[in-house]
Amino acid sequence: MHRSDPRAVRPQLDETDLDIVAALHIAPRVPTAALADILGIPTSTASRRLARLQDERLLRVVGRFAWELITSSNPFELWVTSTPGHSEAVVSELLRIPDVQFVLRTSGAADIYANLFPLRGSDPHDLLTSTIPSIPGVRAIDSRMILEPAKVGQSWRYRRLDAARTAELEKHSSVADGEPLRDLEQLSDLEFETMRMLGANGRVTAAEVGRTLGVSPTTAARAMRLLIHSGAISPRIEIQPDLMGFPLNAVVTIDVRPRDIRGALDTLAAHPSVRLLSTVTGSAPVSLAGVFAGPVDLARFVRDDLGTLAGVRSVQSVAGLRLERRYWVDRDGLRLGDSVEGVLRR
Repeated sequence: MHRSDPRAVRPQLDETDLDIVAALHIAPRVPTAALADILGIPTSTASRRLARLQDERLLRVVGRFAWELITSSNPFELWVTSTPGHSEAVVSELLRIPDVQFVLRTSGAADIYANLFPLRGSDPHDLLTSTIPSIPGVRAIDSRMILEPAKVGQSWRYRRLDAARTAELEKHSSVADGEPLRDLEQLSDLEFETMRMLGANGRVTAAEVGRTLGVSPTTAARAMRLLIHSGAISPRIEIQPDLMGFPLNAVVTIDVRPRDIRGALDTLAAHPSVRLLSTVTGSAPVSLAGVFAGPVDLARFVRDDLGTLAGVRSVQSVAGLRLERRYWVDRDGLRLGDSVEGVLRR
């Protein structure tokens, strides 16, 4: 008898799945037994559900590398306009470039929005003036340097759990409270390889690292603590926003009077829809990427939230049509695809 591929069916998450997703946004490395206890479910259920979400490519815990350690310059926002009918081909070529961290197909004058993180060993000038403009089908590129992030992806929270459970999970969160690393050359070979493993799997255990790298779990745990507490790597969850009830991705640029930029950043960083928030070059100094329940939700955000911010002179927003890559993880519809190789270099 022919059996249909379950991955061809639109995936659905139930209440327990969503609780697990929300918990991992707060504490990506929380032990499964503690996760089960906090959520009030059997450990076997938590383990089985988490394994299913990962096996079906609906969820992945990865490690976010501190961008100043892995890049050769500040990142850039790119607004790419392709010639009619060539958007698909342009996206495919952008996804071949390992320095491209984020790709979103958009509505509006530019049909592709991307984030470029020039990696160590890459020349940002060459990427911006030759490699990307020479992609067949690219008609125009508007590049804006990201000067300073005010909110990054792993600090976004899926706000579902009550205060008591949130507080318990925060006890298991990974905190960067140590001396920051200045350069990857400060790391030993063991620490560098541990960083690579944490990047691929943010929930990897010291025992697993030890077995792979041929060291004791104690030695592996020491390397992991150094990397996490220095902020060199921060565990984060990857999942398509649609599965959490946020099918609309949007990018918003805001022209704010210079004296009001700080206040706008502080207010927007606390907004539940804002995932990424930065000060950028160009005529509109504030840029954000957000997730929304739908067009009405985005309309309220633009009208009621941005409309009441002091110093806002103009707002431009574009709706995302399809998310192709986020944090170097390609997308396959609502499922996660391959992670880009070669991001961590020295």
